[in-house]
Amino acid sequence: MSETKDNPNTDTKDDEADRLLPSQSPPSTSPQSDGENDEEVAYESREKITIVDIGSAADGSDHSVTPPFSWKKLWLFTGPGFLMSIAFLDPGNLEGDLQAGAIAGYSLLWLLLWATAMGLLIQLLSARVGVATGRHLAELCREEYPYWAGLLLWLMAELALIGADIQEVIGSAIAIKILSRGALPLWAGVVITASDCFVFLFLENYGTPSPVEKNFILGLLIPRLSSKTIRQAVGVVGCVIMPHNVFLHSALVQSRKIDPDKKGHVQEALNYYSIESSVALLISFMINLFVTTVFAKGFYGTKQANNIGLVNAGQYLEEKYGGGLFPILYIWGIGLLAAGQSSTITGTYAGQFIMGGFLNLRLKKWLRALITRSCAIVPTMIVALIFNRSEASLDVLNEWLNVLQSIQIPFALIPLLTLVSKQEVMGVFRIGTTLERVAWTVAALVIVINGYLLLDFFISEVNGLLFGFLVCTTTAAYVAFIIYLISHGGGLPATLFSLIRAKGFSYTRN
Repeated sequence: MSETKDNPNTDTKDDEADRLLPSQSPPSTSPQSDGENDEEVAYESREKITIVDIGSAADGSDHSVTPPFSWKKLWLFTGPGFLMSIAFLDPGNLEGDLQAGAIAGYSLLWLLLWATAMGLLIQLLSARVGVATGRHLAELCREEYPYWAGLLLWLMAELALIGADIQEVIGSAIAIKILSRGALPLWAGVVITASDCFVFLFLENYGTPSPVEKNFILGLLIPRLSSKTIRQAVGVVGCVIMPHNVFLHSALVQSRKIDPDKKGHVQEALNYYSIESSVALLISFMINLFVTTVFAKGFYGTKQANNIGLVNAGQYLEEKYGGGLFPILYIWGIGLLAAGQSSTITGTYAGQFIMGGFLNLRLKKWLRALITRSCAIVPTMIVALIFNRSEASLDVLNEWLNVLQSIQIPFALIPLLTLVSKQEVMGVFRIGTTLERVAWTVAALVIVINGYLLLDFFISEVNGLLFGFLVCTTTAAYVAFIIYLISHGGGLPATLFSLIRAKGFSYTRN
């Protein structure tokens, strides 16, 4: 004891190493780690990476103070944000990018920039919920809402996930068909994608033509929107906010061992995750930007602009820019395969967390993965057999899948903003009034924009009295559930909610 008192800094370097490096700690004897606790968790204690020494405060440090920045710690926190950002580069996003570039030219680049910024805000709030509470969004929804509402939210999340997964798997299957020069049909590509979804690929070179610098800068900085490009604009925004990704990020951040009771360490984790997510989405934004500008440069104003899709994009690129040693057709095929394969990984993870969190299932991970993959692959196989007739049929399929995911967006955003604004859930990490207003404004914009997409789609597609009646009835129930979610627990910002009630009271008195 005397030596320790005389030399308080003797083991400073060793202590710092213990805090920074993942430790091989012995199995915990807590109920959560030995299976006695029936509650579903995203990661068991033994699976988490130890970032800081959370065993005790024997070192005398003040856990209410945020530790100083460390590059080593930033590296140890890196991972969840990049995995989350893969969903911003799935085949559905790439198709939206190429169609926006071919049809709208450079005029929607500003919207891509701001849509990515809105997506970043939503993902940071998702990470905040996960770190501050130690639980992910699906688990919190199960506790926050009545059983029937939680069941409906789970169903909506599963539908959104299946829709996204179909797009991702079909995108990979199209890539395999391209690379095999048509020897492997679409259904065979689905089988291959399903069997090797654990292969992590990431390729970001989709083309080489240089954009027109002046038009590029103007398109990025000056908002422009015409009646001819509204549908592409809605598609750009709709592709950024994906319901399953909101649930996913709140679970991925729990792969690092952080004690929610130590406020300084929680704030430190939030800081590092914010940096990592911002860098990851910046990279995804640049890739989406490159894809859009390549097709804007090559096809804007041409006869092919309205006919370009995932299936024929590589062929059009090769006809436009030539083959060379490594034909552009295959570069496109490899890039599409990379996007589809990597995004199926995020879908697999999201499916496990969503099912386990909402239903509180204590299943082995391989069994959960098998169930969630089957829920996506079986309908995908059916879709591949039915729609593998023409490129036009695949485009129609993609439109319906975009609509399916757009419908689900409120059922991820509203619970997230409700929970992150509640003092009893978040404690001192509840978001402030200003950020709350900004977040609800972003959510309202996204919901309204996707609502326009739905209205436009149904006006053009809904025919017949019976079908119209079913759509109207379903829409009424849909809107009623959204209103319930907003009103549950005072979902709107407190000041706005109070203002509405005050206005109503004053009108009553008058």
